[in-house]
Amino acid sequence: MIHSNPPLMHHYGALVRNSGETKQAKSFNHQNYPVVDACDLPLIDLGGLKSCNERERKACTAAICKAASEWGFFQVVNHGISHDLLRKMRDEQVKLFEVPFEKKITCGLLNNPYRWGTPTATRSNHFSWSEAFHIPLTMISEAASWGEFSSLREAINEFAPAMLEVSRLLASILAQNLGYPKDAIEKLCDAGTCFLRLNHYPCCPKSKEEIFGLVPHTDSDFLTILYQDEVGGLQLMKDSKWVAVKPNPDALIVNIGDLFQAWSNDEYKSVEHKVVANEKTGRYSVAYFLCPSYNTVINSCKGPSVYRKFTFGEYRHQIQEDVKKIGHKIGLSRFQL
Repeated sequence: MIHSNPPLMHHYGALVRNSGETKQAKSFNHQNYPVVDACDLPLIDLGGLKSCNERERKACTAAICKAASEWGFFQVVNHGISHDLLRKMRDEQVKLFEVPFEKKITCGLLNNPYRWGTPTATRSNHFSWSEAFHIPLTMISEAASWGEFSSLREAINEFAPAMLEVSRLLASILAQNLGYPKDAIEKLCDAGTCFLRLNHYPCCPKSKEEIFGLVPHTDSDFLTILYQDEVGGLQLMKDSKWVAVKPNPDALIVNIGDLFQAWSNDEYKSVEHKVVANEKTGRYSVAYFLCPSYNTVINSCKGPSVYRKFTFGEYRHQIQEDVKKIGHKIGLSRFQL
């Protein structure tokens, strides 16, 4: 193992031994779905939103809403975030993960947001071969919280507001399509309620059929904006098949979260996705999660409602309880009427 990596193999091996799994028993339903060859997600040029031609603006808006309904995932280009800023963010991210494991778990950066593997896993198919820094954006302005990582702080202080602007723009378009006021999302989600997650998926000596880079899941927020490298590995569920997503160096990936699915009364789809492990090379990505405050009430936009009213805090608490008890998230089905 590379010195800077967490002891993932040790934890994974202990899970297999302690649960008494056989090789056959490790087969996981999510992995048994067929995988379709890599495909291109819907690609939307956000430059169309600034067009002088009203028809082009409407066409761009319609494409965003259609992709949210039919795929739950899409890609955007001409999003307004410069290539230089994206590269700066990636360089700082790589430097952070190259720090030795012992230092990552003790450095105290931002009140210890470092995570690796899956501490709650009770079986190998609940385990993610990855490490991450989950960063509350309320803390990025606190210089004392960054220690020696001041250049990372500078990058995030540029990157996070840019991602907030893109996510709010897209979420506002999707909200207006449902009949909500133009400023509805802006009132619910601000920089203080959102999160940034820096992900690293180290090389995995096991085959991708045995270990997930990130286990199948849906996101719990309104909207997620993902900046990934060119390694690939992201797959999403489409028509009961896993679809491998081709990396596009010029695009950001957008996906609908559970809150938007509930808020839209299932008009938009929060789609299950995963990351497959890679035997040859590591993978990096940065995810921006557009979230409301925990006391925000999620109520369907029109009747008959599919879900009962719930707060974001209540939803997050239920997810945590499910993970503790059964090892994975159940999600919105718990809140269906």
